[in-house]
Amino acid sequence: MRTALVEHPLDPAALLAEVEDQGSGASTLFVGTVRRTNQGREVTGIDYSAYAPMAERELATIVAEAAARFGTTHIVVEHRLGTLALGEASIVIAVSHARRAPAMDAQRFLIEEIKQRVPIWKREHYVDGERAWTDNAGGAVPAAPDALSAS
Repeated sequence: MRTALVEHPLDPAALLAEVEDQGSGASTLFVGTVRRTNQGREVTGIDYSAYAPMAERELATIVAEAAARFGTTHIVVEHRLGTLALGEASIVIAVSHARRAPAMDAQRFLIEEIKQRVPIWKREHYVDGERAWTDNAGGAVPAAPDALSAS
């Protein structure tokens, strides 16, 4: 099991290789990428920021919960911080398990819990030059979390 906040491009194939195990009959890979539109607005990129000590601790807690719940320690999660362009990976989750269903269930659990619990914020850049911090549901947040940022 491993988690990391990183400031370099993510390598999904390397993470998938990291969870390989001869006892596993299933491996899953989730890659979250920067998309072109959000809430009907054209996006040109995203800045990801985090309160790193808390985010790292919560990521590790979520992975430990998934391991206990789904019966596998073959889990790797990396989340990128910094400025990302369209199409770049912002998060990669790799899981392997002896069986298909628990591998897929663990992956779904991980992404949903990460989006709800980990203090990582995103500021979208729009084609009109405007920028706005958004929550995990895609809505605008009233105040920028800059004072808490520590990437």
